[in-house]
Amino acid sequence: MPSATTPASQSVDISGAPLELAHLERAATPVDVHIDAAVRERVTACRDFVGSSLDEGCPVYGATTGFGPLVTFSGRENPAEQCDNALAHLGAGQGRDLDPAVVRAAMLVRLRSLCQARSGVSPEVVDALAAALGTDFCPSVPRLGSLGASGDLIPLSYMARALRGEGHAYTGGERLPADTALDRCGLPPVELDGRDALALVNGTSLTAAAAGLAAAALLRARTGAVLLSALLTDVLGCSPAFLEPELLAVFGHGDVVRVGAELRSRLEGLVPSGNRALQEPYSIRCTPQLIGAAHSALAYAAGVVRDDFNGVSDNPLFFAEQDLVAHGGNFFGQPVAFASDLLSTSATQLGNLAERQLDLLIDPRRNGGLPPMLATQPGRQHALQGVQLGATAMVAEMRRSATPASMQSLPTNWHNQDVVPLGTQAALNALDQAHLLRLLHGSLAVALRQAVHAGGRAPTAPRCAGLFDSLAGLVPPVDPDRPLEEDVRRAADLLDRMGERASTAA
Repeated sequence: MPSATTPASQSVDISGAPLELAHLERAATPVDVHIDAAVRERVTACRDFVGSSLDEGCPVYGATTGFGPLVTFSGRENPAEQCDNALAHLGAGQGRDLDPAVVRAAMLVRLRSLCQARSGVSPEVVDALAAALGTDFCPSVPRLGSLGASGDLIPLSYMARALRGEGHAYTGGERLPADTALDRCGLPPVELDGRDALALVNGTSLTAAAAGLAAAALLRARTGAVLLSALLTDVLGCSPAFLEPELLAVFGHGDVVRVGAELRSRLEGLVPSGNRALQEPYSIRCTPQLIGAAHSALAYAAGVVRDDFNGVSDNPLFFAEQDLVAHGGNFFGQPVAFASDLLSTSATQLGNLAERQLDLLIDPRRNGGLPPMLATQPGRQHALQGVQLGATAMVAEMRRSATPASMQSLPTNWHNQDVVPLGTQAALNALDQAHLLRLLHGSLAVALRQAVHAGGRAPTAPRCAGLFDSLAGLVPPVDPDRPLEEDVRRAADLLDRMGERASTAA
């Protein structure tokens, strides 16, 4: 991450148009978060309504009561002590720290929710979140603890405590005591009461942020799958007959038609070799159907996640204009849990496709006469053999992890949380799948670059030739053998950039 003195280079208007996936990725580095006066007025008015409701003796969960199943017992009378109670008992997370990019995206999502002026927080809370996002400050948050129900209680408690100067936080790439990190970033510790503390933790912001980052990465990967499938088709000299518009149109799926059109555009100018069989393997012939179906699933899931991080996930909620304190379950992350599992399923099938395309390239029985493993001197050289082993391991990991989390409910919390969506597990898993898929695509890209060096034909379609030239500029031929992990990562980065440009152009 940048140093604490790095100025915010990008801006996000939290009070204007809805948050988008790109905003979540932008929050990885310092961002200037704009909160206009009207939003601050609404936040203040909601906060005043909470105070008047308490003064009138209205029961308010978490302010006048204990937490969770202890709601039937009175809470602390002192607001500061109620805050301490809320955060202290949730300090039970375990596991390695989450990626700071995920935590900072969660901070932005939580800020968006609180700025909708239904949670009753003090204006100082939204100011503190906005100020922290303007630096590289990032709370240290353990991966394990949330069920995606009653919000992401445990991980968000680490965020809240770090803003108070408790626990640990990152700045300048260093993990420090939180009070030291705040000081280096020029941030004062925020003061919270019980309502502030509960509003900071009682939402699905981490779940939504992780799912949003996964969706953004997978939408880029979907473009990468198109680019690589087109280049594979050209390098092997296949006929593009499987992309006939009439053929795809009668299938009846609009996104399949769309992907077919993208592949045809990429392959315009292709000269088939004439040496291929009448029908290609499914890993070529069925690419518009597979990638098109993945596009449909990813777009749907991204829409669900977008709705979630633009909504209000909290309890209770306050509607001053109706004199209403509403207790309910908007912190229940089932929508994002289902969407995240769909992201994982789609990612895994795209991973299956990439691995099979890689296998097709290194198999001399099916690759049009290229040498095994794309080795120029088989036996004396092994070329892509290690890369394929790594790709197989990654696909195996993706398949193992693709088991849906969203219906594996376990009752807990003295049966107060008697059914839970496990959305955080689903979302973080989807993000892990996205990281693996980009490496699989990087592996396939390295193989395509090597295939031409090992005797394959150069691409004949101009756009495929352009992609190949970009790859060749990053990845030297494998001759002699060398470690290829960095080449795979460089190729994955290139595909990311091309996917980003494609999504921006769209």
